[in-house]
Amino acid sequence: MRLVSLVRKPLVIAMLGAATVAVPIAALYFSGAAHAAPSKVAQEAAAVAPAPAPGAAVNPVAALPDFSGMVQKYGPAVVNITVTTKVSAAWQGDENGDNGDNGNGNQDPFGPNSPFAPFFHGFGFQSPRPQPMHGEGSGFIIRSDGLIMTNAHVVKGASEVTVRLTDRREYPAKVIGIDTRSDIALIRIKASNLPTVKLGDSRTLRVGEWVLAIGAPFGFDNSATAGIVSAKNRPLNGDYVPFIQTDVPINPGNSGGPLFNMRGEVVGVNSQIYSRSGGYMGVSFSIPIDVAMKVGTQLETSGHVTRGKLGVVIQNVTQDLSDSFGLPQPEGALVSSVEKGGPAARSGIEPGDVILKLNGEPINNTTELSEKIAELGPGASADLELWRDHAARNLSIKLGTLEEHSSARSSEPQHEGGKLGLAVRPLTSEEQRQGNVPGGLLVEQSSGPAAEAGIQPGDIVLSANGAPVSSASALKSAVESSRGHIALLIQRGDTRIFVPVRVG
Repeated sequence: MRLVSLVRKPLVIAMLGAATVAVPIAALYFSGAAHAAPSKVAQEAAAVAPAPAPGAAVNPVAALPDFSGMVQKYGPAVVNITVTTKVSAAWQGDENGDNGDNGNGNQDPFGPNSPFAPFFHGFGFQSPRPQPMHGEGSGFIIRSDGLIMTNAHVVKGASEVTVRLTDRREYPAKVIGIDTRSDIALIRIKASNLPTVKLGDSRTLRVGEWVLAIGAPFGFDNSATAGIVSAKNRPLNGDYVPFIQTDVPINPGNSGGPLFNMRGEVVGVNSQIYSRSGGYMGVSFSIPIDVAMKVGTQLETSGHVTRGKLGVVIQNVTQDLSDSFGLPQPEGALVSSVEKGGPAARSGIEPGDVILKLNGEPINNTTELSEKIAELGPGASADLELWRDHAARNLSIKLGTLEEHSSARSSEPQHEGGKLGLAVRPLTSEEQRQGNVPGGLLVEQSSGPAAEAGIQPGDIVLSANGAPVSSASALKSAVESSRGHIALLIQRGDTRIFVPVRVG
């Protein structure tokens, strides 16, 4: 199970799927009041009963839902996914936070009782040979010929993928395609006449509506948990997914499993939790099924996803910004920078413009704009309504193609040079505040000597040979002035440790 997190933040968004590298995020607990089992007729009626009209009086006892019929009918279409991944940094702290044998033969270099053990938790300890690591996630069958949807982070990088059905049959799976931006993947097994889920429309979900999750938390197949929709259209660390927020208890291993509405229709793909402690705290996020299926269609057709590109960095409009720009109310997406030579620059968009409408449809936030632009696709023409100099104006634009590894929200990584093998960027002020660090550099890519020493993307470089670093040039200067070795102070999660790197 992979728990991919924003390791620079104590308040983290954690992926809850298969683990190739263990990061201590996730867990959950759920309890509910026991009630007398209703008749079979009552169960079936509850499973298909429409939601009450807004404002209608509700009997709190009669309103308690019974999900047993849904679990019995659609549970067999939810699968457990196990993955094997080979990594060069053989030792990793295990998912439970202890530093002994993690069940995969990976132990602390000095033993679980060593006084040094806490400093190695979560850090790669180099082994001469790549070692297999195992993880688990969930998925659901969308077509009876063996087509399965899950999260990208569940199967990304896996050398082997195995699917287990509720009747204990197991099949090797082939990865059809992975889209990391939406965190959606398609896999296929060679089977026929399989049970399938029924797909719904996530756009019709209402806040407060009951929903059900089925998955394999901690490998416990076909576990069901329930809750309500807490919010919709939540932007998180990505720009292209308007997440569904729920209070459904979600655990590691639930990633990729389906979220059902009360009609037994899949309305979301369970993906992440929000946590201060690494445990479930009542906030879970699912990818809307409408977004997931649009991605899935492209993955099945071509194995990858193409998206339209505007060529801007955008941010949400706050009340203060609205007042500053003379907007009647906080709305739209504020352009903070424009890519040189990109579609926006060629069309005359400038920093400080607020994009209010796209093809006549109002834009409420940055996620909404990014999603709509991506969906239009490369080469499409679009009409924008902008707010500039206290007045609205219109212009047309022809979209470009969004590259798979480009980022619309973060600065471009800066390479310190070939000796160390790191691509880094300075932390933003918000990242510094949430990570409780005065500065530092976020590792975007790691290769060569740095990767061999165990430094990974997501680590924060705080100092080099005892001197704080806040730019790629400062890090490069420290490397050039070193005498073959450099000691980097690295922060990963809540742990800091000096990592010695041999440079040529």
